[in-house]
Amino acid sequence: MPPANILIADDDGAIRTVLNQALSRAGYDVRLTGNAATLWRWVSQGEGDIVITDVVMPDENAFDLLPRIKKIRPNLPVIVMSAQNTFMTAVRASERGAYEYLPKPFDLKELIAIVGRALAEPKERAATGSDENECDSLPLIGRSPAMQEIYRVLARLMQTDLTVMISGESGTGKELVARALHDYGKRRNGPFVAVNMAAIPRDLIESELFGHERGAFTGANARASGRFEQAEGGTLFLDEIGDMPMEAQTRLLRVLQQGEYSTVGGRTAIKTDVRIVAATNKDLRILIQQGLFREDLFFRLNVVPLRLPPLRERIEDLPDLIRHFFVLAERDGLPPKKLDTLALERLKRHRWPGNVRELENLARRLAALYPQDIITGPVIDCELASPAVASGIGGNSINGLSGAVEMHLSSLFASFPNGLPPPGLYHRVLREIEVPLLTAALTATHGNQIRAADLLGLNRNTLRKKIRDLDIQVYRSAG
Repeated sequence: MPPANILIADDDGAIRTVLNQALSRAGYDVRLTGNAATLWRWVSQGEGDIVITDVVMPDENAFDLLPRIKKIRPNLPVIVMSAQNTFMTAVRASERGAYEYLPKPFDLKELIAIVGRALAEPKERAATGSDENECDSLPLIGRSPAMQEIYRVLARLMQTDLTVMISGESGTGKELVARALHDYGKRRNGPFVAVNMAAIPRDLIESELFGHERGAFTGANARASGRFEQAEGGTLFLDEIGDMPMEAQTRLLRVLQQGEYSTVGGRTAIKTDVRIVAATNKDLRILIQQGLFREDLFFRLNVVPLRLPPLRERIEDLPDLIRHFFVLAERDGLPPKKLDTLALERLKRHRWPGNVRELENLARRLAALYPQDIITGPVIDCELASPAVASGIGGNSINGLSGAVEMHLSSLFASFPNGLPPPGLYHRVLREIEVPLLTAALTATHGNQIRAADLLGLNRNTLRKKIRDLDIQVYRSAG
């Protein structure tokens, strides 16, 4: 049997060379082009057993070419490569019938494995065409490898009804992912209903989910619909599923097994057509061992597990995220903000226990409270050092200042080569610490220079001169 023929289209000559060498060594025949027109001619003439193409080419976008390819050769696998590594790139690749989406840079071994699978198990994929109503806004932000894998999995799940279990720490964006699954999937025209198990009294969860009949319990004066009825034809997002009581778990298991439920106090089985997406920040396997979660329900919900990484595991996404949150704040009427290099480095060193939600809150706080257009490193030091300094009210201001100074000193000493301080250490430390220390004091006192001078043990005129000489931006409360 002759070797499979692979058609490669990429306007980057270096990438064409690398792919040619790798795939040729793997035993394939390879044809190379730098434009979409030649690729289309080859495909329309019946050439090639598989296509590997970049998205952006000089003469045509691959997403415009894909539907035409799928129309004349629906069984031809097309692998899409792109340096535009966003969630929407993965979604568009899936919607237009791509066999696989690979963000650049990618692992050559992974590409060869995908080629092997595509040739061994060709699948018919209908061309979906272009969605004129498609939204260009990005529901998910990040170009890190961890987020690229999330995008690829989501793109495969969009047109399915598979039950998905999203796990991750608080603040990682679990509901955002669930909404993306719904908004870009085949149930997008149906309702999206979210319910947080932890926010509902345990004795009301069954009624909240499945509805109740009049007289079902004390206070049930009329029939009430539940979340399953409200989500009919769409998606039901069950957040914090680990907090669901055992009785409700048993009812939910019946829905997943039989596709029907009954209201509280009702006797008639009600058929349901709802896609279920669950989420948890707990380890459900531990809850199973403790007898707090049904193992059979776990396996029903965990059809497709999806773990969202904490922000500290994808810190390279932080610049894109903070820019995005500044834009959202600006749309809400807050002044535009940017970070200087030192501020961005400070943010990257933070552990982010509150994850993306903590970063979003910080961005809005920076936009609302600070008058300067460019947010500097000392401001970030003050914001991250202590709740007292961050809020500017209450608490122990001295503790807040010491926290800010300690953080700044730690980062300063960590920057010394081999951990050894350079000559002139005293003056350098004084120069590095003075600005964040004075900024922290002014922030803690809402810009009141008399109180700040007293806090620092300085004469007010001395403080005023240092503010002027060091060009320190004075914080003042909006209120």
